[in-house]
This record gives sequence, C-alpha cells and structure tokens, in this order.
Amino acid sequence: MDYSQFGTMFPELIVLGVFLIVFLFDTFSGSRAKAAVTPLAVILFGVATVAMWFIPRCGVDAFEGMYVNDSATMAIKNILNLGVFIVLLQSIRWSATESGKLRKAEFYELLFVTLFGMYLMISARHFLLFIIGLESASLPLAAMVAFDKKRYESNEAAIKYVMTAVFSSAVLMMGLSFVYACSGTGSLYFADIADAVMNGSHSGMMIVALAFVMAGIGFKLSLVPFHLWTADVYQGAPTAVTSYLSVISKGSAAFAFFIIFVQAFGTVYSQVWEWMLYAIIILTITVGNLFAIRQRNMKRFMAFSSVSQAGYIMLGIIAASTLGLTSMMFYILVYVFSNLGVFAVIAAIENKTGKVGMDDYNGLHKTNPWLSFAMTLAVFSLAGIPPFAGFFSKFLIFTSATQSGSVALYVLVLIALINTIVSLYYYLLVVKAMWVSPEEPTIEKFNSTLSERAGMWICVAGIVFIGLASCIYQWIETSVADVPNLVSQCI
Repeated sequence: MDYSQFGTMFPELIVLGVFLIVFLFDTFSGSRAKAAVTPLAVILFGVATVAMWFIPRCGVDAFEGMYVNDSATMAIKNILNLGVFIVLLQSIRWSATESGKLRKAEFYELLFVTLFGMYLMISARHFLLFIIGLESASLPLAAMVAFDKKRYESNEAAIKYVMTAVFSSAVLMMGLSFVYACSGTGSLYFADIADAVMNGSHSGMMIVALAFVMAGIGFKLSLVPFHLWTADVYQGAPTAVTSYLSVISKGSAAFAFFIIFVQAFGTVYSQVWEWMLYAIIILTITVGNLFAIRQRNMKRFMAFSSVSQAGYIMLGIIAASTLGLTSMMFYILVYVFSNLGVFAVIAAIENKTGKVGMDDYNGLHKTNPWLSFAMTLAVFSLAGIPPFAGFFSKFLIFTSATQSGSVALYVLVLIALINTIVSLYYYLLVVKAMWVSPEEPTIEKFNSTLSERAGMWICVAGIVFIGLASCIYQWIETSVADVPNLVSQCI
C-alpha cells in the first residue's frame, strides 16, 4: 500500500490532529489546566482553518479514486471551516455555563469528529467511503444534541435525532442495495454506477432505488417530507449545537447530494429523478415558510427557516451544471454568515437571560441596539433583501436554475420567488418585535462577551461585504472550473 496517499487527505489529517491534541490535553492535564481547553480548541482550529488555505495538495485522488480532494472540495471545506470557527467562538460563553463547563472538552472532541465525517462525505466518490463519513458525522452529533443531559428537551431531541438518523441511514442503504443490484457491475464507485445506469434500462427498481437514496439524504438536509425531526431537535439541543447542525451539517450534505446525483445518477436525470426534485423543492420551500410564520420560539422559528433555505439550496442541484454548483457553494457561504449571525444574537440573549421567545425581543433596540442591528442585518440577508449578500446568493441560485430555459424550471423559480415574499413577511416579524413593538422591553441592557461579539461581527462583515466583493464568487467559480468532468456525467 502506498501510504503517501494519506497526504492527499491533509484536511482530514489536520482535523484529526486537532482532535487528538484536545483529547490528550483533556485526558492528561490537571484540573486547573483543564480550564484552558476552550482557548486551546479555538486557537488550534483557527490555525488549522488558515493553514488549509495555503497548504498545497499532495495529489487530487487517493485509494484508487475512492477519495477525491480537488479544488472544488477544498473550497467547500474551507467554507465550512469558517462556519465551524464562528460556532467555536459562539460556544465559548456557553461552555462556561453549568451545563457546558463540566464536559466542554467532550463537546469540542465530538465536534471535530463530526467535521471529519463531513469531510469524508464531501470527498467520497465511492459509496462505502460515503457511508463511513455519514455515520462518523451523524452519531457524534446525537451526543452533541443530548449534551445538556439535565434538560428533558435535550434528551428528547437526542432520541428523536438518533431514531431519525438510524432510519434514514437504513433507507439510504436499502436504496444503495437496489442500485447495486440494478447496475450489475459489482462496484460502488460513482463513475461505475453512472456507466452501468447509462448502458442499462431504467427499470422500476431503479426508480425505487433513487427514491430511497433521495429520501435517505433528504433526512440529513431536512427536506420535506423528511423534516419532521428538525424543529424538536433544534429547540432541544444547546444553541451552539443547533447553529452547527443548521449550517455545517446542511452545507456538507448539500455538496455531497450534488456530487452523488450528478456523478452517479446524472445520466438518468430527466428520465427518473427530475420531477422528484421539483416536487421536493416546492414542498420544502413552501412548508418551511408556512410553518415558520406560526412559530414564537426563536429556535423553532430558525428550524423551519432552515427547512425553507434547504429548498433554495436544492435549486443549485436542479441546475446540474458548473454554474449550479458554483451558485450553491456561494449560497452556502452566505448562509453560513447569515444564519450564524442570527444564532449569535439568540445565543447571547439565551446565555444571559435564558429567553428564546420572539415576544421577548419586543423593544430590544431600546436596551440592546447593537444586538438588534446585527439580528436585523442577518434576517435581511436570509430574506434576500438588497444590498446584502443574501440577495446576490438568491439571484445567482435562481439564475443557475433557469439556465436550461425549460418552462418547468421557470415555473419552479417563480414559485420560489413567491415564497421569498412569504419568507420576507416572517423575517420582518422579528424586525418588528425589536424595532416597532410599542411594548416595554423585557430584556435588560447587558454586555455580551468578547467572543460573542467577535463571532457576531464576523458574521455582520460577511453579510455586508461578501455580496459586494465579486472576487469571492470568482474564487468559487475558478475552484469549480478547475475540476475537469465534474458535471459531465449529467444530461
């Protein structure tokens, strides 16, 4: 075996290195030294995030093509790293609370293991490696959801997440077994499956297989009708875990979804799974928006908002092109800053007051104007209001979806645009509560910690400048364009 191939996996090796250092420090340090585990984890991962931008790749693929680390996969990993670093900053205050301080090292260790699994999902070009990555990401996340073991809601959320994760994995592997049977190649490489499918007939079993695979991944992305776990898990999990789950997990699953369906099943796109995706996207955006309107708990509110946002992300997959992938990755980047900006404010208020109700935000600008300002920019970006980054990300994702010029896609985008107006309404409910409500504020003036402010203002800077800095989109575009035959399998 050529062990030099492991050099291609340097992102995974770096994350494992950070995990091992934190683990060994926590295991062998004294009780007083354990207080330094939080800054150690944050600093180490910050250094790792910067290093991954500059370390040259040692090859593109490894293990006979099972693992790929091309420029596109490195770009999405770097985007997710930014989000993870912001989550770590936001978690510092929470890790010092009673529920977090006793096992904060475990929290960071679990987080790094899940990130390792997501890296494998992104780089996998073989279903065995993809399943390994999927389970490596899913199982530690269940422990993170149940981290606050003294809260009934946290334990309930963990049980629901575990049951959902196990069921979705079973559905996915059932679909893969059907794909394996239909292909007749004895191979689980994406490229081999694509060749077998292209040369064979599109039987009823293949349609069932694709439906199962789509359902299994749909659970991970919270696509309707596979979203029923989302609101309860988001509400019950610690806010730091919720923000991680809503952004990092969703971004990695979306990229993996694109690669699987374009490279493995793209040859039967128009014949088999095109209309499945149309229906799922419409349901996801619409149902997410309608249920978000009814929510008064901010974490449940953001849960249904994330369901709706997943539908918009799926428009990039519908495009099945380099433009679609570029737009989707740019959308994920903007979503990282926008969604984490909202959660930064939610976490700061919850850590100080314990309040997470939307009604608790009434008159917030009178006592905490800067928190209100940051929240307003974040929800404006999520709603797609110009000139913030969310407007440009939605514009680009709509453009990519209509690239083929088909009437069905224009209708799909029109429905998405109508839903954007609906989403603007419920996002403005938050703005109204903070700035317009005549009621006296229930949250007193307080000073957030340095780490909370740092994470918040990084998000604000990203929301304001990413959409205006065309070089960022060009960097993503170049990263995707540098990968030959990335979407050539798709018809």
